[in-house]
Order: sequence, then structure tokens, then C-alpha cells
Amino acid sequence: MTQQLDRPLRVVFVCTQNKLRSPTAEAVFRDVPEWQVVSAGTDKRAETPLTRDLLEWADVAVCMQKQHRDWIRSKLKGALPDDRILILGIPDDYEFMDADLVLLLNKLVPSRLEKVKPKEDQA
Repeated sequence: MTQQLDRPLRVVFVCTQNKLRSPTAEAVFRDVPEWQVVSAGTDKRAETPLTRDLLEWADVAVCMQKQHRDWIRSKLKGALPDDRILILGIPDDYEFMDADLVLLLNKLVPSRLEKVKPKEDQA
């Protein structure tokens, strides 16, 4: 195993409105000691709109759907390398903290993030 930086992995969970899926992911993984998590949305009316600053802070963006990755590539190009933008493939079919959504997140997210390491901070 390679040596990691002495800080948690910074993860931003992304959906459209930042009201249901990404805030659920943030709540589910908030207490994982190895991760520092936030959530944001791609819509301009999102609870917390996704910004270039937030992506530049993050080590990885975990998108609920392909459209969110495509939005990042289009609107915030270069803020985060493509290999650090992951897609879960979770449709907008769940309420906040829906038990099925929580199960799905617990199944998908840890395995997707286990190989992602914190990026080295720019001086």
C-alpha cells in the first residue's frame, strides 16, 4: 500500500438539485474518518451549487449520473481531472435518506473510492 497524505480524502457528491441524492450520500459518509465529504448540485437553483472552487478543493467528485459528469466537463472544465470524476449511475428516483438509496450508496461508494488517493496540494 502506498503512503497517503496526512489528511482525509476530500469527496464532493454531486446530483442536480442537491436536495435528495447527494445530501443523502453526504449524511451517510459524514462520519467516515478517512473522508471529508460535502455535497453540491449542478442546477443553478441547487441548495449548494457546484463551483470551480469546490471541485478544485476536492480529490474526487462522485456524480449520481453521467449528466452530472458531463455538466462538470462542460461548465467547469479542468477543475478536476476526468479520472477523478466518478459516476454511480443512481437515477433521481429516491427521497432523502431513502433506505434503498442508503443501501445502494453503501454498496457502490466505498469500492469506488478505495483506490482514490488524496491529490497533492498545489503550493
